[in-house]
Amino acid sequence: MSATAVDQQKKAPKDLRNVVDFLRSSKSGMKIRVGVLGGKRIDYFKGKSAIKAVLSPAYAKLKNVPKVTSEEEAQQLLHSVIPFAFFLRVERGQPSGSSSSSPKTLQIIREQQFKPEDYYAWFYEGSQWTTYAGAIGMVVVMLAGVMFPLWPPTFKLGVSYLSMGVLGLLGLFFAIAIVRLIFYIITVIVASPGIWIFPNLFADVGFVDSFIPVWEWDIKKKGGKKKKGEKREKSEKQVANGVVIEEVADSGVDSSRPGSRSARIEEVPEDS
Repeated sequence: MSATAVDQQKKAPKDLRNVVDFLRSSKSGMKIRVGVLGGKRIDYFKGKSAIKAVLSPAYAKLKNVPKVTSEEEAQQLLHSVIPFAFFLRVERGQPSGSSSSSPKTLQIIREQQFKPEDYYAWFYEGSQWTTYAGAIGMVVVMLAGVMFPLWPPTFKLGVSYLSMGVLGLLGLFFAIAIVRLIFYIITVIVASPGIWIFPNLFADVGFVDSFIPVWEWDIKKKGGKKKKGEKREKSEKQVANGVVIEEVADSGVDSSRPGSRSARIEEVPEDS
């Protein structure tokens, strides 16, 4: 970011800065793209995405921001932000790499105005308090680890109990996994198809649901097959080139012969 852009951003009124902070945050719901400007990757967005954001209920709940009730007011508001260089109008070109999915090249346009169909590159990173807080927290953790020998005895004792508890939980988890595997192998031999203890232990479920049910037979869940001689009616639809072909199985009297099929063709109107 150039020093000129930073100087311009410092001159922005508080209410416009609040608007920009909202647009740059995840609360706005804007679709952010990545392009290449001057050989560097940079975020950019489409104008109509920003208009939609300032007309959203999330923006209406904000305080100390200009009120917006229509698309014209939203466009005027976003146009008033451009002179402060938080974002600038750019022209999107060809992909920067050999692949068509590589980031598009961007070029700043001399005429700066806000239009819904145009693209705008960000020259503002947004609020950095989370980054600063994370950096401070990392430094504190590193210092605490280095200065562990100087900790009071009570703190050292608490940390040792905590670490022992975590290791105990990990050991218990591995013990359960080994026991359930051994039990499954035994039940496969003795009582096929076998029984799993805590069948959802490794499933993508919550902590409590991982232990529900306690046991379950190892039965493969397959689609039910119908017995021979049972009357069946199937309808299969195939859609191709705007035509629906529906095949209907006839229920014949003699179940030993395969039922004949009749085809019914229906024209489907094409989507406009």
